[in-house]
This record gives sequence, structure tokens and C-alpha cells, in this order.
Amino acid sequence: MRIILIALLVILVVLQVQLWREFAEVSSLREMVEQQQIENEELERRNEALAAEVEDLRAGLEAIEERARSELGLIREGESFFLIVDPEDAEPSG
Repeated sequence: MRIILIALLVILVVLQVQLWREFAEVSSLREMVEQQQIENEELERRNEALAAEVEDLRAGLEAIEERARSELGLIREGESFFLIVDPEDAEPSG
């Protein structure tokens, strides 16, 4: 009878250890899911902004012109380009 009780006690301890390991793993997985959901929300907002930008570019020439001016430095024919330099940012000429 004593052997049976010891065997049952050992089995109970092993099952308890396994149960607590599973709880720790579940907790870790929940944390990973929460982090992934936050990342997904950020990516979704970025995708929405990009979709809006694509729609602007498809809809009219104003967005294309704005991009050409800001990113490529293009100007229209007949316009003059002025570059204003801050004296503090200018490099001293030798």
C-alpha cells in the first residue's frame, strides 16, 4: 500500500510540474500575441496612409507635382529657384 501511495505522489508531483510549465508557456504565448497585434495595428495604419497617398497620386496632378517639387527639386518653366541658406549652417570658405 505504501508503494502505491508513493507512486501516486510522484505522479502527482510530475503532473503539477508539467501543469505549471504549460501555464508559463501559455502566458508567454499570450504576450507574443499581444505584441503581434500591436505591430499589426501599426502596419495597418501605415498601409492606410500609403493607400491614401496612392489614391491622391491617381486622382490628380497636384499630388504628383508636389512630390516632384519636394523629392526631385523640379521647378516649372518660367519659375525661378531660390535656395535660402542659414549662415550658421554654411561651411566657412577657407
